[in-house]
Amino acid sequence: MHKVSAIKTVRSNNLISRLKEQKWLFVLMLPAFIATLLFSYGPMFGLYMAFTNYQPGGGSFFYQFFHAEFVGFQWFEYFFTTGDFYRVMRNTLATSLLTLFFGFPAPIILALVLNEARQGFFKRFVQTVSYLPHFISWVIAANIVITLLASDGMLNNILVLLGIVKEPVAFLQNGPLFWWIIALSNMWKEMGFSAIMYLAAIASINPELYEAARVDGASRFKQMWHITLPSMRPTIVILAILAVGGILNAGFEQQYLLQNNTVLEYSEVIDIYAYKYGLQNSMFSYGAAVGMFKSVVAFILVLIVNRISRKVNDQALF
Repeated sequence: MHKVSAIKTVRSNNLISRLKEQKWLFVLMLPAFIATLLFSYGPMFGLYMAFTNYQPGGGSFFYQFFHAEFVGFQWFEYFFTTGDFYRVMRNTLATSLLTLFFGFPAPIILALVLNEARQGFFKRFVQTVSYLPHFISWVIAANIVITLLASDGMLNNILVLLGIVKEPVAFLQNGPLFWWIIALSNMWKEMGFSAIMYLAAIASINPELYEAARVDGASRFKQMWHITLPSMRPTIVILAILAVGGILNAGFEQQYLLQNNTVLEYSEVIDIYAYKYGLQNSMFSYGAAVGMFKSVVAFILVLIVNRISRKVNDQALF
């Protein structure tokens, strides 16, 4: 008992001394910590709404909120048994999996290509052009996509000119094509910005490894395959875990802005569904239940993929 008490005392003293030594670092971290508490953890008390039949009335919000009828898992059961569940999950998974398929390897490939580029002007030009779409709002990006894919748009004009199609293709009126359009739009918009993390990982590689490989006669491709990619693996694993955790986060703005009445059967993902019922139809508790379902599934997926990654290659997020 005395040994345990002594160990705890030493640890406590070490913690206090560390806090004193690094007090200004903690002061710098304080605004981000407070913002996280206010905007990430503070709103979590609203999850209680998913288990009640909340209806706004004329009184105080908190009074209406905490005195709403408790209904347990009724809204979750309603979501699972309604005919909308299959359609919404199909659209969400199809869009997310296609986005993951195209969008995850794209920044890795771009980072490798930029790393191999020896022409400084070309490298800076490609980096600037690839980063730019990330800073464009989806309102502008969606209009670019609509203009490009319109019946008289650039893509249709090229296809007709080359004789690939005889008549313009109605891309945005084709339901199954809508998933591919969203996935490729997501890839185009985020590919360059996501490559920054991989470029940072590449920049941290010891140049002596490349020098030793060149001395051994390794080609540039072999250097990339045996040095660059293995060194990027920790970053790739962490981002893969986060990407799989967000598999139900198919997005809201892009679907909402690109959809039309002819593709509603394919464009309504879980975020749009929660918005439609939670806000437009004033079914606040139902919208909260749908959103909570998405968050719980994402949390479970992160735990599962993190555990698998730890067992397979001994690298994980936590």
